[in-house]
Amino acid sequence: MTTLPAQVPVGPEDLRIESYDFDLPEALVAQRPVEPRHAARLLVIDRQSGELRHHRVADLPNLLPKGAVLVVNDTKVVPARLRAHKASGGAVELLLERPLGATDMGLQGQPVLYKSSKGLRVGQELSIEGGARALVVDVSEGGRARVDLSGAGDLAELLQRCGHVPLPPYIRGGRDDDADKPRYQCTYARHAGAVAAPTAGLHLSTELLTELESAGIPVLSITLHVGPGTFLPVRQADLSRHQVLPERYAVDAETAEKLSTWRAQGRPIVAIGTTTTRVLEHLGRRAEGTQLPAGMGETDMTIVPGHRFAVVDHLLTNFHLPQSSLLVLVASLLGRERALAAYRCAVDQGYRFYSYGDASLIL
Repeated sequence: MTTLPAQVPVGPEDLRIESYDFDLPEALVAQRPVEPRHAARLLVIDRQSGELRHHRVADLPNLLPKGAVLVVNDTKVVPARLRAHKASGGAVELLLERPLGATDMGLQGQPVLYKSSKGLRVGQELSIEGGARALVVDVSEGGRARVDLSGAGDLAELLQRCGHVPLPPYIRGGRDDDADKPRYQCTYARHAGAVAAPTAGLHLSTELLTELESAGIPVLSITLHVGPGTFLPVRQADLSRHQVLPERYAVDAETAEKLSTWRAQGRPIVAIGTTTTRVLEHLGRRAEGTQLPAGMGETDMTIVPGHRFAVVDHLLTNFHLPQSSLLVLVASLLGRERALAAYRCAVDQGYRFYSYGDASLIL
């Protein structure tokens, strides 16, 4: 058993992004997921005592507090990565930022993040592998552009024919999509629109979900379409100036009502992942009394130390990048020193990091 250092109040160092660095051996960056999903290792972190315990995700039904309610993000990852070439033959990679669901946007004016050795210029035409084309209509800082797409009846058809799984860049090699299409997707994913998976949910197999329900632990679904705002690097040294880019969310009336009732009853709310956490805290900020609002919209909820959690009591999440907004969110719930001590323990114990890695459970 390992015990974390005592938690301290938020101080100036907690609001500096450089304070969220740690040493991570490259060998611990997971390149493949474990099978079955629920076999991943789970570092359980007790916020009150500082105790650390080592389990498996399969143990979740026996680890959660009495009366717990799980909330998951049911967004569905779309094949939003396009491989293209310039007329010169130079390779270009495009990642659509808002691939589906925006009613005012079809094939024209699609915002993308791009990778290209010599950049892009307005008016440049790109040939997309699979038989489509992209015309660059705007270029901005930070590897961003807008493109007009052509070669398909609509965006869904184009992505189905030409798109690839938008695996993170730290998963190396020219991977075949066949293995990652089903695995880089939550078992309960329903609403297409994400450019990255809500990775904590990748651990929840259908067997484990059934076991949770049988144990009297309800599982509710909200939707946050994960966009670049979730994974782009923090560019502000002072976290009080950091702002996450807005992402689209949806919460139906039945879910909002159940959450409101159970929250008012004092039942522990367990968020599966940081994206779920951001939606729930967004709702908590907009609540009228105990009633959480239903509806659709955008949230730029940015959680940094000093945030008062209004809805989320506990969090299941993967191990995140140093100096990332996701690690900052974890530290906001757990405390920076405790979070970094837990991460050092995870490194020492050989836990696997990032999207296909292991998980932590903050209780």
